[in-house]
Amino acid sequence: MNRFIILFFCLIPFVTSAQTDLLVLKKRGALIHTYTVGDALNMETVYGQWFNGTITQLKHDTVYVNGLGFHYKEIRTIRRTHYNFGNTVLPYGMFAAAAGILVLNAANGALRHDKASTWYTHSGIVTGISLVVGGFILTRTTRSTYHLGHKFNLDYLELTFKKPPPKPF
Repeated sequence: MNRFIILFFCLIPFVTSAQTDLLVLKKRGALIHTYTVGDALNMETVYGQWFNGTITQLKHDTVYVNGLGFHYKEIRTIRRTHYNFGNTVLPYGMFAAAAGILVLNAANGALRHDKASTWYTHSGIVTGISLVVGGFILTRTTRSTYHLGHKFNLDYLELTFKKPPPKPF
């Protein structure tokens, strides 16, 4: 049994791979996001073409997206889509709350046999409108676009260095 464990640990280096290079998106020197092999990338090239896919390889300053190679300096814009509670579930809850306020005010006014002009109060209208506007604004925070240049830059960290040439005797 011990021989199999030792053999297993001796064979691990032959089936594993080392860390690959990294693309680092920075805003004025501060790290925003890092990209490596297997990450999704939505980018625009300097030629005006948009490419969306998975990074299949990073090698010698070249980014391969779905097998197509681009030098990292040819990337003009990166678009990131990030989903969280604040821009997926919360806005639609706000829309439902605004609809609930408006429907309940109308139902209460109709049940009390009030005039239609008195069904809604100013505070109910302001609350409903603010919930709809706030929810709409939150739905627009799903996508961030980073235009590379003055404020944002893309750095290539090469972690797989070439072996130095052998020294002559």
